[in-house]
Amino acid sequence: MKYAYEDQSPAQFETLVVLLCQELLGASVQGFAAGPDGGRDARFEGTAQLHPSTASPWKGRVVIQAKHTNGLNRSFSETDFYSPDRKSTVLGDELPRIHALRSSGELDHYMLFSNRRLTGDTESAVRHAISSSCTLPTASIYLCGVEQLELWLKRFKHVPDMAELDPLDSPLIVSPEDLAEVVEAFARQSGAIDDVLDDPPVARVDLATKNRLNGMTDAYAQLQRRKYLKDTEQIRRFLAAPENAHILPLYEGAADEFQAKIVANRADYQSFDKVMEYLIDLLFARDAVLRQRQHKRLTRALVFYMYWNCDIGETEEPNAKTH
Repeated sequence: MKYAYEDQSPAQFETLVVLLCQELLGASVQGFAAGPDGGRDARFEGTAQLHPSTASPWKGRVVIQAKHTNGLNRSFSETDFYSPDRKSTVLGDELPRIHALRSSGELDHYMLFSNRRLTGDTESAVRHAISSSCTLPTASIYLCGVEQLELWLKRFKHVPDMAELDPLDSPLIVSPEDLAEVVEAFARQSGAIDDVLDDPPVARVDLATKNRLNGMTDAYAQLQRRKYLKDTEQIRRFLAAPENAHILPLYEGAADEFQAKIVANRADYQSFDKVMEYLIDLLFARDAVLRQRQHKRLTRALVFYMYWNCDIGETEEPNAKTH
């Protein structure tokens, strides 16, 4: 069975990696914990059970890292993960930490797991980059992409159950396709969302009450009102226009999905600010249309409209909307 790793939370992916490493290395693999610099590692010390082989297992201190992405079909070869020409990348930010652990004698071997695709050429290039930067033999570096991860989970069939990889128990993950189509259609309209209305509309419900019920902070609520309240009337007119009748079901489908996920996972987030920002970051990560510069503000405005229009978030009572 192929799992939708992009639909896991980082914590779920870390748990999966720890359980898998306990099979490969040994039961004493210690789970992920934040270090002094904020980085998160899992660790093992001793003689590995199976890795890289029973005939010649690793011995010593092993540092394990899990790099999860919510993006679909991502790859180790993408420049956001590693590029010698970019200062800040997923791997580039970790190299100084790996070097420091190696220099202090806390690392003899290094394992990196990610839910990205990994080709042979990229595996060799990344492994040599780590080796040269951290004075670590290439034989002491292991990279695991989604293809190898699938093979390990077929071999250790009990690990997915132990990791509770239940598709019904998913984190706050939503599909961006419907919203992306709404954004593109809206962006094509003349006088679209970047125009400013002279008379911003009055909120359809008492936003102060709604913010209190949802746990949105005053500072975040004021920022949202200032930046996007003036756009809500344009969005309403756009969705109500007869020529956009094919767009409205896409908006409603996206809003229904967002609301269902928010209701199911609301307890995981301290404030609704976090829910909104996580949702928006996720949309940008998973859809190239939404993260285009010209569409980012529109995406944020549409998500705010969903909240303002009571399509997402709690209301005081089921029929709290007024017209």
